Amino acid sequence: MSDINIIPFVDVALVLLVIFMVTAPMLYRGFDLTLPESQTDSTYKPEKPIVISIETEHVIYFGEDQLGLDAFPARLRAAREDNPEISVVLRADKGIPYGTVITIMDMVRLSGIHRIGMATQEQGGASLFPAPS
Repeated sequence: MSDINIIPFVDVALVLLVIFMVTAPMLYRGFDLTLPESQTDSTYKPEKPIVISIETEHVIYFGEDQLGLDAFPARLRAAREDNPEISVVLRADKGIPYGTVITIMDMVRLSGIHRIGMATQEQGGASLFPAPS
């Protein structure tokens, strides 16, 4: 028989595909936040934004690094110096007071970064503003 048997190759390729599909979502270490819901989707999606997360205990993460409020402005300025066109995505738990979110946004703007986005999750229920009947 002069044909090449590709069945074992396909079996191995499919097993590897399944393994990578299962492990890929586990590679991103996220934080347990309850994001507010939104009916609209953001049209601007920056390539590599800085992700700033605020947990319910007012713990601030710059990417995956936990920071205090005193080190936060210096880290923002350093990121802006590396890339003047940098953008920030702010992820805050919906239980965080509005004033805390505004304080963080002010720190971002004062560092010279003016492209700020807010992370939300898609609303799965009824409309926030139902149509009048």
